[in-house]
Amino acid sequence: MLARHGSAPSTPGQKLFVGADGTCVGTVGGGAVEREVLESLESMLASDAAHHATREFQLGQALGMCCGGRVEVFLEPILAVAPCLIVGGGHVATALAPLLVRVGFSVTIVDEREEWGREGRLEGVRCLVGEHDDPECDLTPEAAPRTAVLVMTHDHGLDQRVIEWALSRGAGFVGGVGSRAKAKRTRDRLSSKGFTDDDVARIRMPLGIDVGARLPDEIAVSIAAEMVAWRRHHTPHAPRAR
Repeated sequence: MLARHGSAPSTPGQKLFVGADGTCVGTVGGGAVEREVLESLESMLASDAAHHATREFQLGQALGMCCGGRVEVFLEPILAVAPCLIVGGGHVATALAPLLVRVGFSVTIVDEREEWGREGRLEGVRCLVGEHDDPECDLTPEAAPRTAVLVMTHDHGLDQRVIEWALSRGAGFVGGVGSRAKAKRTRDRLSSKGFTDDDVARIRMPLGIDVGARLPDEIAVSIAAEMVAWRRHHTPHAPRAR
């Protein structure tokens, strides 16, 4: 609640949170004005293109309230933290994971090599020594559609298996580091194994937006940019040429 003009049940500074499941916390005054605010927030949640907005509500005849004043309310969509599983903890993953944490992802790195999967190696990043299909990494049906799986292991055959696993688990975003030639081979193998055209088409490889990146830190920036675009439902530019 930003401001109150005249008589109104609302007080500047009051807040109301509405979750995607309809859970409400807080209040902006109750009654008809709160109903209008709730309807505005629900419309915002339903729209992928929704941005913050300031709305003014007249509390007289329009809302059937005797107060007669008006209130100004700031409406803002808040993105939930998105899960991201990075399979392969090498140089690109080491640069990328902390960056993804800072832009709103909950990141887990899994690597079968002790030096790259050791817990505590990266601040704010969960690191595991193991395989992509270990129970600790598995994708539940509820979480899978909003989970990103990024594949950047030390072994091309393992990359292929992880991508197939991620698709079969219904991951919302599946991407891999690699050249255009590797990307074509990956897609050809998926098609030969019976994956649908839609599944094959949604693989993001080469992973990352084309910014001319070459060094691990630069590649991390290009991948993080693509991940932000996916999380905010924007269409990124073409992947990087390799």
